[in-house]
Amino acid sequence: MLTYLALFAGIANVVPGHTYLATVLACLAIVLGWGNLRTVGRAILILIVVLTFVGLIVEPSSVPKAAGNMARIGALIITVMLLSAVLGQSNDLKLISRSLFAGKSLYRYVGMTSGTALLAVPLNFGSVGVIATMIGVQVKDQGDSPMARNAARAVVRGFGASPMASPLSVAVVLTVTFLPALSSWKLIALGLPFALFYLFVGALSREDEPPREELAISADEDGEAVLPWLRFIGVVALICMGAFTLSVVGGLLYSQAVTLSCLTAVVIGLVYRRLHDGVLNMPSLAMMNNELVIMGGSSFLGGIIGTLALNWLGMGFSLPVWAYPVVAMVVPWLFFAGGTVGVNPIISGTLSGSILGPIWPEYGLLGLGLGMVAGWGITIAGTPYSANAILLERCTGYSAATASYGWSLKLSLVVLVVCSVVCAIFTLPF
Repeated sequence: MLTYLALFAGIANVVPGHTYLATVLACLAIVLGWGNLRTVGRAILILIVVLTFVGLIVEPSSVPKAAGNMARIGALIITVMLLSAVLGQSNDLKLISRSLFAGKSLYRYVGMTSGTALLAVPLNFGSVGVIATMIGVQVKDQGDSPMARNAARAVVRGFGASPMASPLSVAVVLTVTFLPALSSWKLIALGLPFALFYLFVGALSREDEPPREELAISADEDGEAVLPWLRFIGVVALICMGAFTLSVVGGLLYSQAVTLSCLTAVVIGLVYRRLHDGVLNMPSLAMMNNELVIMGGSSFLGGIIGTLALNWLGMGFSLPVWAYPVVAMVVPWLFFAGGTVGVNPIISGTLSGSILGPIWPEYGLLGLGLGMVAGWGITIAGTPYSANAILLERCTGYSAATASYGWSLKLSLVVLVVCSVVCAIFTLPF
């Protein structure tokens, strides 16, 4: 109930002090689930309390900014999880996920990795759960095989590509939040070809499958999954169009536009279920305190740390012109380095955006923005502590470390190098 109230408070722009109310409600929901919190979540909650007092003493203006960040990002996270839960009840998902297992080796891999990327737009890491569960069934029935391992590779990499270009991804929303002068459509326009490049290179980094395995999974009847795919793509397109309309025409912040667009889809989905099944089952939000504290709490900390850092550096602080491309090259590597020691990408994104955003020249915002979203995607696909890697291990039995480092380390390093070069080019002063 507290989580739902935090959502409604987060979008209630006409209510005075709604950001403070949303932050307090979210923190209360997090505290009530203390026993369920991971170590990093508990550390972030403690830091929220400590830095709030520090901010009030050193720079009181940092607290309203931090509360605004947490209210908006927290409402977005809650809404995305609601959308995933509502869409997860659809019968279409089973047909969609089964369709990804048919065909020859290369086509099956490409279909599965691109399909996972598309499913991840509204489902977040729920897309990994849907497809990885089916991979686990194949492993259980037919044993370990190159086909199953390639399928696991495809799922993880497809999910990693989604944050680079998805209009609904937390990575894009957070980046635009901390880089307000950067247009979301420009970031997506640059992130999309990079995401496709990542998926293409991933297709070259897979195991050869024996010819006898080409028919290990029989294809569904022709056209069986066409309508489910069309319906799903239609839902995603409408949500994205709604977000862009609310942002461009309605003048809302991009995070608020995405939240309202997703929430509208949730309400329509619940009404449909009520009319179709005769029952209205509201998804439970009792167990999402980890996501709320890690993502919402990190955005809160970023607001305070960024303000304090700017005060320490001085409002007129800037780097030499040549230094910005160098820093842009380092940003995706910082994400990946943090991920290897268990630092969630949202923490890396919050810190880099809140500190670098205010001192970054406008001409180079695309380079920094790409470094943040691409570094985010490469990290969640190439390190073993992300939610999708852990979920894959739970569903299939494949070690998260093996899936991240054993199968994809070379791919991650190659893509990081390319990403660094592209970021530097888009940060040059011309």
